[in-house]
Parts: sequence; C-alpha cells; structure tokens
Amino acid sequence: MSARTALDLSTYLVTDATLCGERGVTAVVAAAVDGGVRTVQLRDKVDSTSNLLRLLEELATAIDGRAVLLVNDRLDLAIAARASGLPVDGVHLGQGDAAAAIARDRLGPDAVVGLTANAPAHLEALRRMPRGTVDYLGVGVIRPTTTKPDHPPALGIDGFARFAAEAELPCVAIGGIVLADVAPLREAGAAGVALVSAICAADDPRAVARDLANRWEAAR
Repeated sequence: MSARTALDLSTYLVTDATLCGERGVTAVVAAAVDGGVRTVQLRDKVDSTSNLLRLLEELATAIDGRAVLLVNDRLDLAIAARASGLPVDGVHLGQGDAAAAIARDRLGPDAVVGLTANAPAHLEALRRMPRGTVDYLGVGVIRPTTTKPDHPPALGIDGFARFAAEAELPCVAIGGIVLADVAPLREAGAAGVALVSAICAADDPRAVARDLANRWEAAR
C-alpha cells in the first residue's frame, strides 16, 4: 500500500527542534506517535543535510510505519533519504520552495506531496496543475504564531472554512492552533489539524497527542 493510499492527515505534527529541547526531536515524535499522531513533518531550517539524514533514520525507526513521515521544504533531502532506503513518504512545500510539479516528477506517483496555500491565487495555480500533482494543502495560519514569525495574515476558523470550501484538495489547518480548536476546525471542513508548539513544548507530548486524537474522533 502506498503512502498516498494510507495518508491520514487528521492528527499532524510539525517538529521544532528548539521547542523539543534537550529531549530531542526523536523522543517527542516517538511519544506523539504513541499518542495517536498519524502524520509527522520534519521541519528544520538550519541543521546540515548529514545530520538531518541521521535524524530521519531515527524518526523512521521510532515511527515504525505507524505514521506518514514527510520532510518540510527540502526536496533534495527527501530524495537523498529515499535513495538511501529510508521510508520517507514525501515532502511538504511552501510557495517559495521547489515546485510541486518537480517534486512529483522526482519522487514519483506514490509519494506524498503537500503544499502550503492560503490565498485565492494559490488555488488558481493548483487548478492549472495536472491532477495528482499535490495530495493535500496546509492552510493557515489560523492564529498568529511565534513558530513562524513571517506568516501571512491569520485566517481564523471562519477564513479557513471559506478557503477549504473553495479548495479541491484536503486541507490541514495549521498555525496557532490549540486543542479547543479541533472540533470547530473539523466542522469547518479540515481534513486534519497540525500542531507544533502544543506538542513539541508539552511536558507530556504523548498525552497531548492522545487528547488531539480523541478530540478529532469525538468531533466526527
């Protein structure tokens, strides 16, 4: 079964090495997946390629097939990881990163390609792409957040709902989200909810992930 077939975006973690602290990213990811996170995106803008390849190997071992593993921005890193045999499922790209069409071409039809989108122009560009180029959209920010200081204006839940209604792809809400937002965002059309600081900075990432998963299921 391909990663695209098994893609579960409902409970989504984006990593932050600084917020994970001395515990390290691998320990936080392992706890979060134990708690119910089903998609993990490694986001690290500063570490070296060699260190990130080692980290991806650790994450793949900790996840052990229980969650989809994606790389943020670094198409080159995802390609290198897959070439070395690591079970990295794909990438999540920003509007300024490698073009989605290039990612699809380089990673193949079974890889996962996610794309950040938050404006009508982004949806127009998507409609011009061949079907299957992108699998899902990361839409936000929902609220202002310090984990991405250069973020666009916050959409709020109502703005997210309007955007998701116009999109032709599953939309994952991200940015400044707290657990109380899970049910309203699912009602607003979210295919999933992505957390960063709420899990990475938590004293007990497993418990927060379990709460996230339970709230998502209850909202159904």
